[in-house]
Amino acid sequence: MFNERYDVIVVGAGHAGSEAAAAAANMGSKTLLVTMNLQNIAQMSCNPAMGGIAKGQIVREIDALGGYSGIVSDTSAIQFKMLNKSKGPAMWSPRVQSDRMRFAEDWRLLLEKTPNLDFYQEMVSSLIIEKDKVVGVRTSLGIEIMAKAVVLTNGTFLNGLIHIGDKNFGGGRAGEKAATGLTEQLVDLGFDSGRMKTGTPPRVDGRTLDYSMMEDQPGDENPEKFSYLDITQPLVKQRSCHMTYTSPEVHELLKEGFDRSPMFNGRIKSIGPRYCPSIEDKINRFADKERHQLFVEPEGWNTVEVYVNGFSTSLPEDVQFKALRSVAGFENVKFFRPGYAIEYDYFPPTQLKHSLETKLVKGLFFAGQINGTTGYEEAGSQGLMAGINASLKVQEKEPFILKRNEAYIGVLIDDLITKGTEEPYRMFTSRAEYRTLLRQDNADIRLTPRSYELGLASEGRLRKMEKKQKESSDFVKFFKETSVKPEEANPVLLSKDSSPVKQSDKMFKIFARPNITIDDVRKFKSVESYIREHDLDKEVIEQTEIQVKYSGYINKEKNNADKLNRLENIKIPSNFDYSKIKSMSYEAREKLKSIQPATISQASRISGVSPNDISVLLVYMGR
Repeated sequence: MFNERYDVIVVGAGHAGSEAAAAAANMGSKTLLVTMNLQNIAQMSCNPAMGGIAKGQIVREIDALGGYSGIVSDTSAIQFKMLNKSKGPAMWSPRVQSDRMRFAEDWRLLLEKTPNLDFYQEMVSSLIIEKDKVVGVRTSLGIEIMAKAVVLTNGTFLNGLIHIGDKNFGGGRAGEKAATGLTEQLVDLGFDSGRMKTGTPPRVDGRTLDYSMMEDQPGDENPEKFSYLDITQPLVKQRSCHMTYTSPEVHELLKEGFDRSPMFNGRIKSIGPRYCPSIEDKINRFADKERHQLFVEPEGWNTVEVYVNGFSTSLPEDVQFKALRSVAGFENVKFFRPGYAIEYDYFPPTQLKHSLETKLVKGLFFAGQINGTTGYEEAGSQGLMAGINASLKVQEKEPFILKRNEAYIGVLIDDLITKGTEEPYRMFTSRAEYRTLLRQDNADIRLTPRSYELGLASEGRLRKMEKKQKESSDFVKFFKETSVKPEEANPVLLSKDSSPVKQSDKMFKIFARPNITIDDVRKFKSVESYIREHDLDKEVIEQTEIQVKYSGYINKEKNNADKLNRLENIKIPSNFDYSKIKSMSYEAREKLKSIQPATISQASRISGVSPNDISVLLVYMGR
């Protein structure tokens, strides 16, 4: 191994590193995955779940691009829910509750079956760099392993510091040591670094909980799945989660420990995730709220370990225990381990290109929490893209970059590169201006052709997607071309308090009414016979309904995206000298010099660059 030269070395085997290693290896690159503990590949360090609002869309995109997160989410799921089903399809978000041990095991077994992929357990302490190019890594034992590209996915391990009350100790995760050396070397090379923090709740013994005092939270009656591949199946049986609440008494008990909380006494100065605040932060920020929800989530099919979602904390363990025992259903609770906060190093992502390659060192890629993001899904998607682009770099091919109208992954990376982040970045549907186009149901249609071009999707997978797309288009065409008579249409319309028709009308027009669903139009004989004759599955029928009912919104967003892409096609020369444009604001010049956008469209999204600055830039470029 030590004499071998690799194409790609991936450092770290969390969600980002696992996807990066799989992508690079599946694209034919000789890949080495180096991690401090091979037993913890793709460990779910925080909650035992994948997906959720906007995150579920990302998992579907990873799957469509040939990544493994969707497959593993299906094989290790213990519950499936489609969130936001009462809203429009742009908001529908799949989520699974996972068996945490099975999740990590399934990931490892999938990686071990991946050709071109080797493994090595040790800490990488430094990079080997020659003439602004990475050529390998050096381990803590002094072993040098050479490569043409390196992907850093260090998660929370870079100089990680764990806090529980007034105690703190080095660590990248509970029970695991921190990684040292890399931050200092990168800073010496000219990189800016910062500190962020995140937290996790206590894990408790489910045998000591009284579930009769809580609200049952079952999965969907007809569960779906994440992966578009046929190798996984929807769940037949599911485990329930439960919900309970804090109370004024719980809040008072927690407040007693605030002076010993590292967040409140100033020992932790780094910024935590705004949208996943600690319990002490919630009590402080939302002082008018008498209670907060706690989701009681099983960690697997058979284990009794339970995750207390909503009770993230760094308070002293005795305060955590006393307060949690005052929560309904937790009166006799026993801890497996207390909650804690962790501080770690990150590198502001404006130092990266859209390929996730660093601007300062050629062949060096960053992915995951090292870029200031939070969440398994955000990390996995960056890992996938970094692995793809590291492999393309080795093959001396153009980078693979997704636009904002093509994928949530494109939105995520563009936000990081053009705007940066000073707090842990998490994806939301509201961050995507084209979310009607970027739905969870059409990720395969959007991205399978791109994946096939890269060599990640098989021809069989492409043909399956094309069949779905054709069947859906043909069904939409059927609705546009087929009429229904008043005597057949009106009983259905009147049953839904919808205005009757006086003459035959096209089914598309009737189906497009807001309160008319696919189940309603299936009462028309010709519709049901069409479905049976063409043997249409649930996915095709759902896709057709969305295309009919939201065609106006979809077309409007496509037109807006086309306008954006015209600006995306105006490239800015890589050596462009912004300092010469005196009529542009000083802030804009500095931001543009720092971030070096590749196109006018990217430049327009940089914080501090105004529309007027863009106009000046276009004039200066001779446009």
